[in-house]
Amino acid sequence: MNNIGMNVEVNPNEDTEWNDILRAHGVIPEKGPDPDEELEKAMEEAVEKAYANRLEGKSLKELDELEEDGLEDEDFVEQYRQQRIAQLREMAAKEKHGEVVRISKPEYSKEITEASKDGFVLVHLSYPGIAQSKLLDGLFMRVAPKFKDVKFVDIDARQVNERYPAHNCPTILVYKDTNVVKQYITLTGIGGNAMNVKDLESILVSVGAVPRTDSRLLDNKDRNSDSEDNSDYDSDYN
Repeated sequence: MNNIGMNVEVNPNEDTEWNDILRAHGVIPEKGPDPDEELEKAMEEAVEKAYANRLEGKSLKELDELEEDGLEDEDFVEQYRQQRIAQLREMAAKEKHGEVVRISKPEYSKEITEASKDGFVLVHLSYPGIAQSKLLDGLFMRVAPKFKDVKFVDIDARQVNERYPAHNCPTILVYKDTNVVKQYITLTGIGGNAMNVKDLESILVSVGAVPRTDSRLLDNKDRNSDSEDNSDYDSDYN
């Protein structure tokens, strides 16, 4: 008697008893995860995470108001309050600076290279009479008090190298752990003659000196209002 072969089409994704038998014998592969179920699970996890982190970034005053209004569980609010206090204490411990330090060549190693072991150091190689250097100096003075955990230093480029070309100024050097991790030759590409506080803050974020979510950055999220603040420097380019 001849054996008659039969080709039976099987949908390996169907959840049937027959498919279970075929999977058990390795005839068809194991059924992969249901994409709809995975999506639903991911959405549930996202909602749970958002709810768990709903107090993230709130100030101590805002936490007090939530507790007083009875809108949140007291124990939950207290937990976040203690976390926030710990964050503020940690930040305060790092806030050693707050102003632009102006140095000469003999101080370079101590004030910049060695200081970068404890945190980020932004260096402005300045040059007298160059409008962009004047602009950057003003921005350094405005940003330094805001980010006291970052050191801002100004040094005449000729102090570093008497042959340093004026057309390379201003130059920004970013130091961390005794190394230059980023440099900008003039302000081209970072705002140019229209560079503002937000542009300088973007540098801090890009090099990792300041987290992108840092609340101190929110003061300058509106570029238009920041441009108005820079009106004091407009005369340098007219």
